[in-house]
Amino acid sequence: MNDLEQKLFDLAVAHLKDAYAPYSKFHVGAALMTASGKIILGVNIENSSYGATNCAERTALFSWVNQGLTNDPIKCLLITGNTDRPISPCGICRQVMTEFMAPDTPVILTNVKGDFIRSTVDRLIPYHFTEDDLAAGTNK
Repeated sequence: MNDLEQKLFDLAVAHLKDAYAPYSKFHVGAALMTASGKIILGVNIENSSYGATNCAERTALFSWVNQGLTNDPIKCLLITGNTDRPISPCGICRQVMTEFMAPDTPVILTNVKGDFIRSTVDRLIPYHFTEDDLAAGTNK
């Protein structure tokens, strides 16, 4: 990992303890950095109605929006968890990434042991739903 990735990794791992995962006991942490250097952290937040659960990467992305930082592009997103292999984001999170991150934005998938895979938004979800798909529906 490079210095930026290591910094995000250390912060995400330290933040794992703040995950709210009383049902699965599966703690996930995420850290993103913006172009200006701001760092936003996120953890998974479960609910007894599993559909109402929010993943760590979406928590970080939604916090970025909530803090009014949408004009400060995301430079990198790192996700970690206590998994045997580097963690993989769910399909919903991948789709949300396409809404807020450029296709070539680095996404670093890790585990707490330090194994990692470098990817990009476009490699994680190459054929995603876009605003163009919504516009196509209004032309009928």
